Amino acid sequence: MGRLVSGQSLQWRLALLTGGSVALSVLAVGATSYGVTRWSLLEQLDRELVGVAQTASQTISSNVSNMGGLSADMLGASNGLLALVSADGVVKQVPGQPVALPAGADEITIARMQSGSSARTVDADGTAYRVVSVPMTVDADHYAVLYGRPTTALEATLGSLWIVLLAAGLLGIVTTTVAALWAAQAVLAPVRRLSQAVKSVTQTDQLNPIRIYGRDDLGELTKSFNLMLRSLQTSREQQRQLIADAGHELRTPLTSMRTNIELLLADDKSGMLPEGARSVILGDVAAQLGEFSALVGDLVALTRDDHLQRPHEPLDMADVTEAAVERARRRGPGIRFDVALEPTPVMADAATLERAITNLLDNAVKFSPSDGTITVTLEDGTLTIVDEGPGIAEEDLPLIFDRFYRSDRARNTPGTGLGLSIVDHTVRAHGGSVRASNDTERGAKFVMRLPVITETAEPAL
Repeated sequence: MGRLVSGQSLQWRLALLTGGSVALSVLAVGATSYGVTRWSLLEQLDRELVGVAQTASQTISSNVSNMGGLSADMLGASNGLLALVSADGVVKQVPGQPVALPAGADEITIARMQSGSSARTVDADGTAYRVVSVPMTVDADHYAVLYGRPTTALEATLGSLWIVLLAAGLLGIVTTTVAALWAAQAVLAPVRRLSQAVKSVTQTDQLNPIRIYGRDDLGELTKSFNLMLRSLQTSREQQRQLIADAGHELRTPLTSMRTNIELLLADDKSGMLPEGARSVILGDVAAQLGEFSALVGDLVALTRDDHLQRPHEPLDMADVTEAAVERARRRGPGIRFDVALEPTPVMADAATLERAITNLLDNAVKFSPSDGTITVTLEDGTLTIVDEGPGIAEEDLPLIFDRFYRSDRARNTPGTGLGLSIVDHTVRAHGGSVRASNDTERGAKFVMRLPVITETAEPAL
């Protein structure tokens, strides 16, 4: 059964859930209605029987020995039974009565106490009777008059009521379930369209947006899905572009290394290279391997999202910048660094942020003259780096942070064309921005901004 239910569609589950809820409601209402009706009919019957018993007691009290002259024929029209019980439990039936009414503890108690009345259902000769008793006193003798009537009519009425309730309940359950099935089908139509669109994306690999049919929650879900499709499409295009650019950039060092290695292999067989040429080729191969390793490292750094998964922690951007400046000093020993850093608390990952700042400083070192000055300023979450190089051509400024982009001035300088892309990728991951421009009196100018966190005072003890 559990396997069957789990295999049902959401539409059927909603319909069955609605039908089950209605069934429980119908059961509760029907049982309550049946119980209240039965109680009301019994209460009405008891009042009627008590009235008849009180009338009969007035007749019997005139002549207790022969039951006031009452006979079975006189009671036959109503199918009633009449009896008299004394305080000591002796029962006297109406003459000619075909069925004897039994007297129980309730009736004897009424005879002894001479107050109130009793009512109960008894079985007499295979027929259910509703029997009431009322007190009667004759010449200091205490009695109770018992009057009973078959409950056949009452049970027939209750049986009819039960059939009506059952039929109405079943009709209500079926109608509600069908209506719920139809409503679920209409409500879940957008979900089915969304599901079909997802299947279409999976089967055809086409990231086509889905039509939005409304502004409800399902419409918002469709919007979110379309946003995901656009993001996936952008990511796919970037991935294709990265693969194409990486293949183009890797082809040059690989071709050059292959040529040099083929020369070395040919030289082993024929000794055709002049003296000293072999060392030059090996040095060239070593340099190309270094360039190749740097390119692969930058590709890995650019494509990894580890810094997005690592939790950022509060740190002082001034300390990170100072560590990056020390690394840049070693790479440009003749270059002077004019550094002015003020404490700047930020939420960041220290390793990736230091790499980004180091890339900016390496770029400044690469294009600065050997005796030039690089100015590094950190204030209010804004890091400014200005070098004394030739600057950036105006047509290159919009493209400077693109992957593998290298301006004409940088074609003959070492590098992979990924350093500034790594900077942009890292800064955006930290919720900041980076911009390149030219200083009016010097060379290139890079401005990096990160959100500054406000330091909260420690609570007083």
